[in-house]
Amino acid sequence: MSIDKTTPLVEMRDISISFGGIKAVDHVSIDLYPGEVVGLLGHNGAGKSTLIKSLTGAYHRDGGTIELDGALIDPRSPVESQALGIGTVYQEVNLLENMSVSDNLFLGWQPTRRGMLDHRQMHRRAREILKGYGLDIDPTQMLSSYSIAIQQVIAIARAVELSGKVLILDEPTASLDREEIELVFSVVRNLTARGMAVVFITHFLDQVFELADRATVLRNGCVVGTRRIAEVTKGDIVELMLGHHLEAARRSGHVAPTGEPILSLKGYGKRGMIDPFDLDLREGEVIGLAGLLGSGR
Repeated sequence: MSIDKTTPLVEMRDISISFGGIKAVDHVSIDLYPGEVVGLLGHNGAGKSTLIKSLTGAYHRDGGTIELDGALIDPRSPVESQALGIGTVYQEVNLLENMSVSDNLFLGWQPTRRGMLDHRQMHRRAREILKGYGLDIDPTQMLSSYSIAIQQVIAIARAVELSGKVLILDEPTASLDREEIELVFSVVRNLTARGMAVVFITHFLDQVFELADRATVLRNGCVVGTRRIAEVTKGDIVELMLGHHLEAARRSGHVAPTGEPILSLKGYGKRGMIDPFDLDLREGEVIGLAGLLGSGR
């Protein structure tokens, strides 16, 4: 399948959004291309989610335009946005745990026969759809019987089946371990291979460098840079987020406490979140943990 990656699928131009006279998004322009993942980065309050909610129809713009496939669009609600081909999956899976996988996939567009729900067809179609996402599971089971990662994939499948052009992932991996992250990433790669444009909002810089083709950084409601991942370092992106160059921290005139540790961690970590590390804390000592939001502090 040949994908034209030279023409934007989505063009957002001079988007501005204000709340009570305060500009949350200030004349932001970004492009989304078919078959590409864009990582959207920035501190809390930088404007990431607000910008995306103008695309999903959750927030109305004060100014600016949005084009999809070369046509101006003005989604006034998430339902309208979904009908245009824009699907969204959030960190908190927006599905119903007390219903079956099939029910969740087809909620609102269930197949019917003679005026009744056609459960047999629904379960058959659910199996076919989910196998296309690498899931060989029983769709008749309750959603709650499956892991959060599988629920995320089911949510992605629903969003894609209902929409099919643009997928927005808002912090989808925040509560997943490494194996679960790999499952979600493999699904995303499959979707981009089919020509979908994907926006990946996250605080995990490592994951952006693993999954995304480009990174767009917002700071104080403005785009401060868009970079191709293959052409930059993580330090370059961090400097865009911070707004200044990184400098080595210097300490002088301080003697570290000695003696036996009162707390000692050896090989401490969490799979997929924090690499194993060692840490000793001694009496009279203060240890500072520094890092950007999402760095694992």
